[in-house]
Formats: sequence, structure tokens, C-alpha cells
Amino acid sequence: MKRFCILFLIGIISTTGALAGTARKFIAAIPRIVADTDTVTRKQSLSVGVSVGSDAQFFGRTGPVKYPYWSGDAIYNSKSGFFVYGSIYKVFTSVPAIDETDLGAGYLYRFSSKFTGNISYTHFFFDQNALIIKSASSHDINFSNTYDWKLLKSNVTLDYLFGQENDFFVTINNSKYFETNWSIFDDKDYLSFNPGFSIIWGTQNFVQQYAHNHPGKYDDRHDSYRNDDVFLQPPPAYPQYAAYDSEFRMLNYSFKLPIAYNRPHYTIEFAYKYSVPVNIQGIFNNHRESFYNLTFYYVFY
Repeated sequence: MKRFCILFLIGIISTTGALAGTARKFIAAIPRIVADTDTVTRKQSLSVGVSVGSDAQFFGRTGPVKYPYWSGDAIYNSKSGFFVYGSIYKVFTSVPAIDETDLGAGYLYRFSSKFTGNISYTHFFFDQNALIIKSASSHDINFSNTYDWKLLKSNVTLDYLFGQENDFFVTINNSKYFETNWSIFDDKDYLSFNPGFSIIWGTQNFVQQYAHNHPGKYDDRHDSYRNDDVFLQPPPAYPQYAAYDSEFRMLNYSFKLPIAYNRPHYTIEFAYKYSVPVNIQGIFNNHRESFYNLTFYYVFY
């Protein structure tokens, strides 16, 4: 059975890390392992997709208010394993027509039929009025490795983001992919499920930089800083907060359940995620939250 599935690199929407999930999300089409020969057939392909999310998240952190968004992605994969991609993001409640544009390139590799990975570099371009949390970072070096244990699939992703602030993240995800052996409308479609559990560790220097880039006027009525219609908690007044943000700590754990309808060239996926932030610095006043994402992507090959 030779089909294509979509690999969401996260960090991640997630989300970059990205908007949605680990806050950056882009689409990369990779070949599925052929069950009868246990080998991989690598093909040249072009993937395009669009996604709508209930709130933007960046490595386990969300903004002071909910930022529902949409994003568009395109990626070209070569037979050699090299790929290039681009993404755009729009937060519905923000002023800019486009809040963020991402451009990047990377390489997909395979050590064995069970051990695969990729390495990539992404450059982020932000509108000066964008409210996106990750706007303190302009660059991301991403290194991801996945091992298939059959019972579940384990992924470890390293992200080094730098720009106005430098941060390092480690995301560990365990998931189990399975699909129906029956069709819905004809013999070319099927449903797939990929429930997973993720943990994120990292630094959070981006928190103070975000507060610095979005200064507000103190509002005695709400005991908070006001930036237009966005309320921020008072930013740290002591140097030890900066030291705290530079420490490598657990930031978030989450549970995710994506359900997808698949055909030979396209997929429609709905995903629910329950996210629990920990070691919160205080500016964003994050709390447990449910996220909803709807994604459509099409693969030309």
C-alpha cells in the first residue's frame, strides 16, 4: 500500500512550535512505509494546505486573550529528501492583513524503516503590529527524530530560536497512528486517527521580550497593564525574573486527538487538544485550555 501522509513538524500550530499546537506549523508530505517490503518509496511532491485554529499557541504558551487564526502552507519535497516551504498566518483580531510569513528549507532522512528524522531552518517575518507571541524570534533551527516502536511512535524535537531573544526547546511526543480497513464512500478513502501525548521543556526569554515589545498603560481598575484591548499582567520589576526565564524548565504537557478523512491526494483533519501549562512566569496568566483545529491539505505528486 503506497499512500502519502502529512508530517506536521512542530514544533508546533503547534504548534512553530508555532501557531496552533507548538505555535509554528508547516506541512511536509513524506511517504508511508510500504508494509509488504518494509521500504520507503520517496517521490517528488508539492503539498498545499490551509488551517483554522481556535487560539494561537507558542511552545505551550498563549497570549493574554484568545487569538483565533488561519494559516496557509506550501512545501515542495524532492526525491533526494530536500524540501523548501513557506507559510502565512493571520490572527483574526489583529490589525495587519498578514501577521507572519515563514520561509524555510530542510532535509528528510531515514536511518532505517523505523528510524526517520529531519533538520530544517526557518526565518520568520512579522508585521510590526502583529500580536504573535513568538515575534521576539526571527530564526528557528529545528532537529526532529522519530522512532516507530509499532505499539507507538516516539518523536523528539529540538528547537533553537534566536533573534531579539534566544530560547531552546525540547518536545517529546508519543502517538499511535491507526486507520480504518473499511471505506466510507468508495474504495479510495479511509479514516485515520493519531492520538498523542506531548511534553515541552525549554526556556522562556520570549515572555519578557513580548511584554517589552507590547508596552501598556497601567490600569488601576484591573490591576494590569493595558495595551489597546489586550490586558497584560504587570511585567517583572526585578532582575531575578529574567534569570527565571533563562532556566530550562518544563513548560507544558498536552493530549491531542486528530481525526482525518483521507483520499489519495487530499486530507481533511479535525484535531482536539487539551493543554496544561506549567511553571508560568505570570505575564500571560496562562491556564488549562482546549484547542480546536480544522485543516485541509492537498498533495500533488
